[in-house]
Amino acid sequence: MSYDEWWRHAVIYQVYPRSFQDDAGDGIGDIAGITRRLDHIASLGVNVIWLSPIFASPHKDMGYDISDQRAIDPIFGTLEDFDHLLERTHDLGLKLIVDQVPSHTSDLHDWFRESRASRDNAKADWYVWADAKPDGSPPNNWLSVFGGTAWTWEPRRRQYYLHSFLTSQPQMNFHNPDVVKATLDAMRFWLDRGVDGFRLDSINYPFHDAKLRDNPVNEGAADADWINPYNVQKHIYDKTRPETLGFLEQVRALLDEYPGTMTVGEVGEGKGAASIMGDYTRGSKRLNMAYSFEMLGPEFSAEHFHQCVASFFDKSDGGWPCWAFSNHDVTRHVSRWTEEGCDTDDVARLAIALLLSFEGAKCLYQGEELGQTETELSHDEIVDPPGLKFWPEYKGRDGCRTPMVWEADAPHAGFTTGTPWLPVKPPQAARALDLMEADPNSVLHHYRKTLAFYRDTPALLGTGTEWLDLPEPILAFRRGDAEPLTCLFNLSPAPASVAVAGEAALIGPSIARLERGDAILPGYGYAWLTGAPQLSCR
Repeated sequence: MSYDEWWRHAVIYQVYPRSFQDDAGDGIGDIAGITRRLDHIASLGVNVIWLSPIFASPHKDMGYDISDQRAIDPIFGTLEDFDHLLERTHDLGLKLIVDQVPSHTSDLHDWFRESRASRDNAKADWYVWADAKPDGSPPNNWLSVFGGTAWTWEPRRRQYYLHSFLTSQPQMNFHNPDVVKATLDAMRFWLDRGVDGFRLDSINYPFHDAKLRDNPVNEGAADADWINPYNVQKHIYDKTRPETLGFLEQVRALLDEYPGTMTVGEVGEGKGAASIMGDYTRGSKRLNMAYSFEMLGPEFSAEHFHQCVASFFDKSDGGWPCWAFSNHDVTRHVSRWTEEGCDTDDVARLAIALLLSFEGAKCLYQGEELGQTETELSHDEIVDPPGLKFWPEYKGRDGCRTPMVWEADAPHAGFTTGTPWLPVKPPQAARALDLMEADPNSVLHHYRKTLAFYRDTPALLGTGTEWLDLPEPILAFRRGDAEPLTCLFNLSPAPASVAVAGEAALIGPSIARLERGDAILPGYGYAWLTGAPQLSCR
């Protein structure tokens, strides 16, 4: 692997700035707080930090509604604070990537203020505008991810504008080359400042069907999909358009001017996203890697994980994935996957071992190294727009966004001296960093051991996966050729036994034992075995 391909084995740590560390005392995390806590991130053994948006924003969608792509929002600090964070990150041997949101802006962005004023100004075609139907209704049936129609009327232009998310997040018109250039120029600003790359938000959203054709019905929609009608359409015209590939090539050409930088794209799809991830990363002229929501849902089975990984490599033709189990948009994985009455810490230990065993880059979400669980919030504590819209059937994303916990006995677990923007509740404070540090058997120490094992194990850093045929709930595969490593995972709270025929030894922080030719896996246990033994279930 060359220096320029360091990203292939990256372990990325996502920082959600609003909730990481507040040093200003206003209840919202800031850049100074992140900088102060960098030693904790470095101690884990990760090598990249991803910052969710820190740019100027009215924060109607918690910073994903950007009003100036080149300005730091004052609630987070200043550009000088960012430069200091970047310098300190590099001093620790880590890389820093920042979020970019290419598909839309805030309605308070200067570009949109000008665009909405008339049909004949310099930015008139920078957003997606369309005439009403003769009866005054929107131009087509496209829906917003956050509920309702994806079109809002602008009386000054006598037209509708498109928004895939909030009405205050107007969609940019990427069919206009000036929009593409402005987007790339904003990225260049941060590359010139020294960032190591970008996480590209909703990267399959920028382009729309220029003919504005109606989306067809999703005939396979289940009853649960009707919580949000967005799910009962096939989104073949409002996103994932073929023109996106040309834009990705322009992004890659820009990044290639800055050796050692990288891109990871978020594909806003769940089941079946492997082909899109493959298209977006294929060859050497598109994104370095991509991730999707396939592993960010409730599915927890050997078949599911096998299909996610195998499907990508079957369809990508040399592309590269990034795998994650949690982030700021989904319920924390230990809460999604732990069966009632079982210990979430057991699932946390299994999950990091499983994630690091997959071929591809990896992404961790702040707090998962503490075994953090989803926070239960009441309706009056919710601030997330879709949570407010679809309550109580969908409670939104705030439960995974509550503040990091640092000192168990400090006010708000050490996150802030003020009133936190989301509450710190006792179940979360019970997993504070100081308590985890003091317990040698904690999830935190397990993360560090497992990450160190990953970095020191050539088989896990190589390419290629051989899938082994064992029944549920056992997931088994082999990594590496010269020094093969057999990986066994019990995705169940019930103990399991796997017969091991041939030379093998347990290595690393396995949670299993070898006994008279059997690998004994406790509930949610796993084993890394040297060699290539034959396996069968008892």
